[in-house]
Amino acid sequence: MYTVKQLSDLAQVSVRTLHYYDEIGLLIPSQVGANGYRYYDDAAVLRLQQILFYREIGMELMQIKDVLDSPNFDLVSALQSHKALLLEKSERLLNLVATVDSTIQHLQGEKTMSKRQLFEGFSDDKQKDYEREARLTYGPDKVNESVKRWKGYTTAQKEAIGIEGNQVYNDIVDAIETGKQPNSEDVQAILKRWHQHLRYFYEPTLDILRGLGELYNSHPGFIENFAKIHPDLGEFMREGINQYVDDLEYAEIERMLAEDESNRLSS
Repeated sequence: MYTVKQLSDLAQVSVRTLHYYDEIGLLIPSQVGANGYRYYDDAAVLRLQQILFYREIGMELMQIKDVLDSPNFDLVSALQSHKALLLEKSERLLNLVATVDSTIQHLQGEKTMSKRQLFEGFSDDKQKDYEREARLTYGPDKVNESVKRWKGYTTAQKEAIGIEGNQVYNDIVDAIETGKQPNSEDVQAILKRWHQHLRYFYEPTLDILRGLGELYNSHPGFIENFAKIHPDLGEFMREGINQYVDDLEYAEIERMLAEDESNRLSS
């Protein structure tokens, strides 16, 4: 048997999340002691694994409950399906993240060119490649909005965006060189600016944010570019981004708990 704290550590989810899953009947403890402590057996551990798999592919919690509670649910078949979907999602996501981040770096790099050349954008062929890749993943509406957003900026705004982005990375390097940790308050504040900066180009999901952190340490182009700035930048960013996204996810759980409590009190 696992205590709620042990299961929290094992699955890397918060205790509050496990309590919430219990409240909505998604993951009920296998046993509750006389002291009120929750205990989970191996079957509950496997069920939590399935919950996290389905959550990863974007399924709502109550939909997950319906699937897992179905008499036709088969664990092995579910795992095979998860594997196929996650591999497909991973490939699409990494391709898109690479395309978008390369676009951002290219645009930011243009600030060292002549004023006439500043932020003139990509060639038609490159822009079409970017749009095609993004449309395959997110659909035309979101991509059209992203393209429209960038084209709507003035040359001065584009230059300012590039300078702002470079300052974010400079501040992260300063944090590394002064011995700050990726999960420190100062670094997390910088990463919040990094997140906001991405919104000049597109609206990143939590999956995309986390995917960027992984890409910075797996894509040869990013590894090379980051190494030129600071040898530890890629890994530092990955650790910091993971903490940043974890905090956003926990905040969402807290919001859901507060909303449920408010609804309960008003009913």
